[in-house]
Amino acid sequence: MAGLVAAVLTLPLLLRAAAADSREWPVGDSYGWGFGVMGWPNYKPFKAGDVLLFKYKAGQHNVVAVKDDAAAYSLCQFPANATIYSSGDDRVTLARGMTFFLCGFADHCTNGLKMAVTAS
Repeated sequence: MAGLVAAVLTLPLLLRAAAADSREWPVGDSYGWGFGVMGWPNYKPFKAGDVLLFKYKAGQHNVVAVKDDAAAYSLCQFPANATIYSSGDDRVTLARGMTFFLCGFADHCTNGLKMAVTAS
């Protein structure tokens, strides 16, 4: 019983420590979410729990998040279960593994407004 009580009492501390290790990443740095962002994730040490900050002019772009579907990413297809963000100031918390981000406006994705992110 004492072990269970100790575990329950330390859980909030562990959760806070994990959150403190997360990092916020402004996608595209000062340029934001726009054309030419495809290579932006290269060599960045993303971790599960990190937050991507997507900044763009609402109504000109959006962010379609697709988990673990490289074919959809390559072909610029938007699965029915994809999550769509459109505020222009979107915060996306990364899960472990690959997540693909595409713009769903007109031909934006086929013209390169997409990126793949891998979080450890």
